Amino acid sequence: MKVICKALLTVIFVATAICAVSAPIIDTSIVVPLGGNAWLTPNAKARIGEQGLTRWTENNDVINVYFRAENAGDLNVALKLRTGGTSSQISINLLDRGLTKTVSATDFSVVHFGKVIVKEPGYIKIEIHGYQRKGNVFADIADVVLSGPATKGNAAYVKDNHGNFFYWGRRGPSVHLNYTVPAENKNTTEWFYNEVIVPMGQDVLGTYYMANGFTGGYFGMQVNSPTTRRILFSVWSPYTTDDPKSIPEHLKVKLMKKGAAVHGGEFGGEGSGGQSYMDFPWVAGKTYCFLVRAQGDIAAETTIYTAYFKPLEAAEWQLVASFKRPQSGSYLKGLHSFLENFDPAMGNKPRKVLYGNQWIVDIDGKWYPLDSAVFTGDETANINFRKDYAGGLQGNRFYLQNCGFFNDFVKLKSAFKRPLASQQHPEVDFSKLP
Repeated sequence: MKVICKALLTVIFVATAICAVSAPIIDTSIVVPLGGNAWLTPNAKARIGEQGLTRWTENNDVINVYFRAENAGDLNVALKLRTGGTSSQISINLLDRGLTKTVSATDFSVVHFGKVIVKEPGYIKIEIHGYQRKGNVFADIADVVLSGPATKGNAAYVKDNHGNFFYWGRRGPSVHLNYTVPAENKNTTEWFYNEVIVPMGQDVLGTYYMANGFTGGYFGMQVNSPTTRRILFSVWSPYTTDDPKSIPEHLKVKLMKKGAAVHGGEFGGEGSGGQSYMDFPWVAGKTYCFLVRAQGDIAAETTIYTAYFKPLEAAEWQLVASFKRPQSGSYLKGLHSFLENFDPAMGNKPRKVLYGNQWIVDIDGKWYPLDSAVFTGDETANINFRKDYAGGLQGNRFYLQNCGFFNDFVKLKSAFKRPLASQQHPEVDFSKLP
């Protein structure tokens, strides 16, 4: 019995010694890869890549990692890191607590920093700071490892890189409004009108505020750089490819006409087709009008899609472009709007857009309001990698919101109906459009 007890004490002593450096990953643990869940402070010299954090040499570089807890309780915090054998002093700040430790690990090891208490479900920002280092870098960090009661439930974070989801997850969830078209107009909608307002402060770099989406194309406005904003209209080819040069000639989308200041060309990478855009200095807080037309030719199996744009107060519509799409022949279907971030470095910034006064016009020239919409999200939202999304009603307009790790998410597939009391369709002289 004494031999057994001595052996047991030895095991306990060894285990305790190991815990002083690293905490074991227990059954309730979750591994949050930095490659899909971390952002750096502006102008940082460190880098976030598929393997996590590298080139971390400056103590001014702060790493922000996000995950959403779905349960309250204790949260044990660890990092999977390596320092190359030298020592570094690293601090983890979250939930108003600072957990500081001097670490040294030749190879990647899970190093335990401490415990905090999560009081309620919601997004948690984990800030990682470096204070002192003896080696070339503070550390390379692959993952944040979390365990304890707070990790129970379906915590939201980008779990792995299948399907290039480190890229898509850092871009954030795209969200949509799918408009309900009256049954009698499902095959006869020729025109689709929408008004868009980006609220003050919500014109974030890398955002596409898509106004008039339809089966086969999309039309909206973007923030492309600190000095460039665009109105963008694209139509997909029926040929499935990400390389526009591989599209057979008879399946190409043909540019029929465009505005004088509009660039016309092709796009690829997310399907392929015809693309047009014009630089336009739109500003937050103002209302802009989008109008798209479909002219279906059933016999030729083609549809000509044409897009027009103007500020609300402007008298004249501007032609953006007109494209002929093969293997079509129908009028407008699948009407929707969406909000997306196309810059992974900006996926931690919130953005919002308002859509109002939606109308369609049928082939007989009759106007119909679109007052109902269903809120949906892309795969990033549907597989619970990101949960910072919302959509619904704000006054007499629909709204969409995404990114920024806010907590008041809206359930996907929720339906909304906007009031029509003060809404009137716009006066459009279709015969005078360019």
